[in-house]
Amino acid sequence: MSRIVSALRASAAPTRRSASPTDAAEAVLAVRRAARHAPVRTACLEESAAAAFLLATRKLAVVWCHGIAADPVRLHAWVQTVDGDTVVEPPSTLAYTPALTIGARHQHHS
Repeated sequence: MSRIVSALRASAAPTRRSASPTDAAEAVLAVRRAARHAPVRTACLEESAAAAFLLATRKLAVVWCHGIAADPVRLHAWVQTVDGDTVVEPPSTLAYTPALTIGARHQHHS
């Protein structure tokens, strides 16, 4: 986890503009399609990090979130737009409280 967090922080630093909701959704869906063919685990942590990395290669900013929900305790990771909208996530994601977010909420909107 610490390596993923370090890499996400490093990749978020050089972004130039906010990813549009469409750009962000296309990245998340592309990662999910590719993950179906991966011979390794690809759950929310891997998918959300990969989508954030993919967008960073285009100098587009999103906010990566890692959160917790109670009763029962569970963890989830996702990306959201700089404006705070979740990207391609079910409404149940709103039950999670972000415990860690990475990404510049101060990016310029385009």
